[in-house]
Amino acid sequence: MKRRQAGNRKRRAERVQDGTLQRLRRRVRSICAKLEKHFGPARPPRPFDPLSELVFTILSQNTADRNSEAAYAALRTRYRSWQELARADLDELAATIRVAGLANQKAPRIRTAVRWALEQFGERGLDPLRELDTEKAAALLRQLKGIGPKTVACVLLFACGKPVLPVDTHVARVAKRLGLIPPKCTAERAHQLLGQIVPEELVLAFHVHLIALGRTICRARNPRCGSCPLRRTCPSSQPDNR
Repeated sequence: MKRRQAGNRKRRAERVQDGTLQRLRRRVRSICAKLEKHFGPARPPRPFDPLSELVFTILSQNTADRNSEAAYAALRTRYRSWQELARADLDELAATIRVAGLANQKAPRIRTAVRWALEQFGERGLDPLRELDTEKAAALLRQLKGIGPKTVACVLLFACGKPVLPVDTHVARVAKRLGLIPPKCTAERAHQLLGQIVPEELVLAFHVHLIALGRTICRARNPRCGSCPLRRTCPSSQPDNR
């Protein structure tokens, strides 16, 4: 009897969980449709190959876009090939990417990543990731020390076209305000939860549009709720804010 009751409770919990998941997915589809109408079609931010995307994403950690873009341009000007960068002196590499901030941390991380990619695939860089299934490609990238879920997702989504959602500060903030994930959700848990509820075909649009919303309207301070296309269905909406 107790075993049967436990089995019934488990099945009820599974039905509730499945119903919640479907409800959240419908809501995500509605959110994406409204944001596409507001911002226009979503496009990948950069036309990079996987290794270039990996290096750029490392540079972009904890810095503004203009700084990471300037650092990446300086790096590719100074080092004309990945092989040359793999042999780079760390002090020189750090000086080259100084504008991106945390250069003494990012320089060895970048050199290690490039060396690893060349050891794995030679001159093809990380292009073979495009041929692997998503889980294998992600597992391969996670071998690199200092490479977290956001960096893995950026490489797989932007450069490989795989449906893996990067969750940066903007995406996390907006998703929490929309009630899609818990308010105190960690970055790792946010990747897991949003990865479950965002349909594969909407991963790129969800990422790009939530960043656009977070930068222009749903800002960390003084969000412009009155101008938000999601204000009618957002539980955090503050109508008086402009």
